[in-house]
Amino acid sequence: MIEVLSAASEFYPLIKTGGLADVVSSLPAALKKHNVHMSILLPGYPSVMSAIQNAKIVHNYEDYFGSNAKILNCQMNDIQLFILDAPHLFNRPGSPYTGPDGQDWPDNGLRFAALSRTAADLGTGILAGYQPEILHLHDWQTALTPVYCRDRRGPPTVLTLHNLAFQGQFPTDLLDKIGLPRHFYSIDCLEYYGSVGFLKGGVSCASAITTVSPKYAEEICTPEFGMGLDGALRSRKALLRGIINGIDENVWDPKTDPRLTSNYDQKSLNKRHFNKISLEQHFGLDRDDSILHGVVTRLSWQKGIDFIIQSLDEIISNGARLILVGQGDIGMERSLKEASERYKGRLGIFMGYDENLAHKLFAGLDTILIPSRFEPCGLTQLYGLRYGCIPIVSRVVG
Repeated sequence: MIEVLSAASEFYPLIKTGGLADVVSSLPAALKKHNVHMSILLPGYPSVMSAIQNAKIVHNYEDYFGSNAKILNCQMNDIQLFILDAPHLFNRPGSPYTGPDGQDWPDNGLRFAALSRTAADLGTGILAGYQPEILHLHDWQTALTPVYCRDRRGPPTVLTLHNLAFQGQFPTDLLDKIGLPRHFYSIDCLEYYGSVGFLKGGVSCASAITTVSPKYAEEICTPEFGMGLDGALRSRKALLRGIINGIDENVWDPKTDPRLTSNYDQKSLNKRHFNKISLEQHFGLDRDDSILHGVVTRLSWQKGIDFIIQSLDEIISNGARLILVGQGDIGMERSLKEASERYKGRLGIFMGYDENLAHKLFAGLDTILIPSRFEPCGLTQLYGLRYGCIPIVSRVVG
């Protein structure tokens, strides 16, 4: 059995803002069939700390990125979890990355450098009796791990790029605060257009790089889609692989999903209609035979939500109805709230993310709209197809 430690900023069901959490939680079971035992390292957010039980302290840090911290260990759903319990970094309201005002936490560089350093410590034998053979890192939040391992004797590192648009760029004075030597600030490591680039460092130092579809692996090596990292990725192209993303079909199964008003499968699609009725009631929509579109996404330029906002008049004047669930850009949220007042009975919105509601939407919507400007792979359309909800997408990779 190969021992792997996966370090990530999200893990379903404890903390989720998007598909990353689903992938991280699904991989251990999927890889177990291939003789791989995968443990997970997570930050000690409030939602994580309140959910874990019987956690043991396995390591104490003194003055760790600003205060004392601990590594905790516990089991959840047959998965071994390590938790970085650092209240000064993670015990705060808001999403994992932003405060209640929607702005990035100003110390995000410090917070996720600590998570990366902890992954490197676990990989280099800080715990007696535990030695992973591979470190698996996800996106910029843990991309410093290969950098911390650079001058230490540790296992190979695999960095998975879920979305190159988020890279973790910070001022150069951060180096002194996160315990990395100044000579790491170079073109072949952390230097990134005059700033410290977490993802740039990970791409430069990882033993292997993967991303979530073969086509996206090709695209990110081009100036158009490389987001400024195309040169670094081309220089390491021999180590780059695209592996198509997937979903856990046991969690996402309309035949057994406990969240649905009415369960169904391909032989009993007539039962699906009761889920649509439930959505109409929940969002106070008019009851009629018109098509019911839906959007479940982060509200951002990448996801093309401005296209949705610009098209609302046309969508609704053509007789359709729309439900939108998401959060993100403050201006987009404001525009959608104003539109919901104009289109009572035709437009339903929920600002936030609710896992139960997401399952209900895929089970009751006629279509799911995905107008993304770019999409590395996308799980939304896979959920839609699994639940008989037709994806209407822009013609981009993913």
